[in-house]
Amino acid sequence: MAEVRERYTSGGLAGRLRPGARPAVVVIDLIRGFTDPTCPPGSDLDAVVGATRQVLDAARAATAPVLFTSIAFTPDELDSTLWLTKMPAMRVLLAESPWVTVDERLALRPDEPVVVKRAASGFNGTDLAARLDAAGADSIVLCGATTSGCVRATAIDACALGIPTFVPRECVGDRAAGPHEANLLDIDAKYADVTDLNHALELLRIPSPAGAGR
Repeated sequence: MAEVRERYTSGGLAGRLRPGARPAVVVIDLIRGFTDPTCPPGSDLDAVVGATRQVLDAARAATAPVLFTSIAFTPDELDSTLWLTKMPAMRVLLAESPWVTVDERLALRPDEPVVVKRAASGFNGTDLAARLDAAGADSIVLCGATTSGCVRATAIDACALGIPTFVPRECVGDRAAGPHEANLLDIDAKYADVTDLNHALELLRIPSPAGAGR
């Protein structure tokens, strides 16, 4: 992996992004259906949840925007959604099911929106971009699961939308180490800065513009 990283860097990939003045924290799909290993699409994400909680605590202290995503389907969508043909394990993620609620360890607040999606990217078919714009956010600290799926897809779309994105590696996770590491490398090379928890906390301490609201 180090050899690939060196080849990418020397070949003109993995440029560095400039942090914004008002970052938002976007937490992708850290719902019970993904963080509980007893649920079919779930896995052990305890460390990811713990690190993400640190980011959330910092964001809340700084009054930075915080947004979550969840995946939820209506019964009518179960047989018409192509994604569920590839990932039938997610058929349990029914709207109103406990599986689609944000993991309680993240202490979701009433003023923190949960954007419901039915595709991998947090931006696909949702109002996430509009919510970020309304909050005055100019960059994203991206947390959640899975690294190779919804986190990656969201990072790609954020880049396409011109939103600088920072991914603290401790705050994202996957069902297996191989896809996790490979996708962190690729995300960092092409779409977002993969950083660490300490840097993410520093980003959230950047003073927001005077009078900026959540």
